Amino acid sequence: MKATIHSNLVDLLQYRALISPDLKMYTYLVDGENHEVSVTSAELNKRAMTIAAALHRRGSQYKTALLLYPPGLEFICGFMGCLYAGVIPIPAYPPHMRRPTPRLDAIIHNSNTKIALSTDKLIIDVLSSAEENSLLSQLEYMATDHLVSSGSFFCKPCVIDDLAFLQYTSGSTSDPKGVMVSHGNLMQNMSLIAKYFQLSETTRIVNWLPAYHDMGLIGQLLMSLYLGCELVYMSPVSFMQKPVRWLRAITKYHATYSGAPNFAYELCAEKFNPEVDGDIDLSSWALAFNGAEPVRKGTLDKFISTFVPYGFQATSFAPSYGLAEGTLYVSGYKQEQTYTALWVDVNQLEMDQVVLVAENSQNARAVVACGLVVPEQRTVIVNHKDGLLCNEGTVGEIWVSGPSVAKGYWANEEATQRSFHGELVHFPGEQFLRTGDLGFIQDNELYITGRIKDVLIVNGRNLYPQDIELSVQNCHPAVRKEYLAAFQRQCPDGSEEIVVVAELNREYRSRSKEQEDVGGKSAQLQSEVLAAAQRILWEQCEIHLNDLILIRTGTIPKTSSGKIQRALTKKWYETGELQRS
Repeated sequence: MKATIHSNLVDLLQYRALISPDLKMYTYLVDGENHEVSVTSAELNKRAMTIAAALHRRGSQYKTALLLYPPGLEFICGFMGCLYAGVIPIPAYPPHMRRPTPRLDAIIHNSNTKIALSTDKLIIDVLSSAEENSLLSQLEYMATDHLVSSGSFFCKPCVIDDLAFLQYTSGSTSDPKGVMVSHGNLMQNMSLIAKYFQLSETTRIVNWLPAYHDMGLIGQLLMSLYLGCELVYMSPVSFMQKPVRWLRAITKYHATYSGAPNFAYELCAEKFNPEVDGDIDLSSWALAFNGAEPVRKGTLDKFISTFVPYGFQATSFAPSYGLAEGTLYVSGYKQEQTYTALWVDVNQLEMDQVVLVAENSQNARAVVACGLVVPEQRTVIVNHKDGLLCNEGTVGEIWVSGPSVAKGYWANEEATQRSFHGELVHFPGEQFLRTGDLGFIQDNELYITGRIKDVLIVNGRNLYPQDIELSVQNCHPAVRKEYLAAFQRQCPDGSEEIVVVAELNREYRSRSKEQEDVGGKSAQLQSEVLAAAQRILWEQCEIHLNDLILIRTGTIPKTSSGKIQRALTKKWYETGELQRS
């Protein structure tokens, strides 16, 4: 691709509006299928200047602005409008009506935000349902969907070190923190994505990921602006209700670039019905990134076997790794062969050692490579106990340095020092981002094994929760795959217990309800699944499972990128807040 010469998004959008004013940059599928609304680069530029002028007229008291948009075109208009006004946007998930909003309250409190941008309808809904003690009720609001230009436009000059937005972390292991992403971070990171995913102005993007999460915002929405190409997208709800909509959109718009977390590929393969959905053609799909944690070999193989007859190419898969603190992309690339996977000895992995074994070995576990360690930034593996570099073939914490690494956490110097100022004697004067993720490097490819905070330590063994979850999800058909959380809890006597919380499969949800109505047999199902899980975990891992709770379908907490929130699940388990089946 031709590298952009622009150092920030403001200059870039104005450039796009000048050289290709009629480019239909964003098209939103209102119903997830056929009802389209679009905006050109020139129209987006005008809308951004109109919103910036409205913010400017209110005075210069706003440092930040919360973006509370439903899926649609208004989000990107509000986002760019903030940048044009010199206000730092904060993408956020719109609140569910009449439910507590602790995450939004935490974001508002931490960022000291005074104003929220949204649509007329959503603002009315928020104000009518927000609790009195919620910080949402104390904000100013500005509706941007019906702003009419008065003929005055505004655009504040922007430089490379200005903050482009605050990306609040998903909170999979802790309270959300605001990652300070600069324009320089963004432009550098998107250049890496374009280079290693082989993207250009001829790329065609289809997306359903939410705009308030970095994978949807940077990896797809802003990549359209960076590349100067068209993007078609739908709401996450449209995808979840009918996963084949994603595949049909790729077919209809001949998409070359699209991606999602691992669970989305699993869902597509599970729900696909050839007799009803067989009119798809995925042959245009050149790059299918998988950015969730963990990336499962079984899911990739299932998706390939299901959709190769419909034109999907196994070489299109690009398992990737990234995080908000690194802006987004750390590793992942387009290769000419099928993705790389290693079979390693689980027992040795528990001791942080990578020992390759045969696929049919009793203790074998598949680990998928998540891309190359690229020369534009330094990625190293560090022993998280002594802070020294690990040898190849040893698991440790992933540390990253380079121009894509964000500035730190907003109004949180202690956490910034802890996470962004790692030092190594091998690289004097260089500061590293401690990612909190565990992995290893083999043949210059990065493999992810888990998160430090999620690791369970049992009798001196390091157990990865995703391994326990994978075993349990296959122990009984009542367990919904990919919707489990394994964790360790401390008992009053000081001992440790292993617990699994699992969603009930939809098929069993109605069956369980019928059984409860006629004979109260839901407890029997719980016992049956617990026994099956205990049996398989002992056979495969030689560990004892103390408890398993089946909960209602759709109630396990997940982040916006699809990661299980194990810490929050554990909290709900201990406080009795889980919605049992």
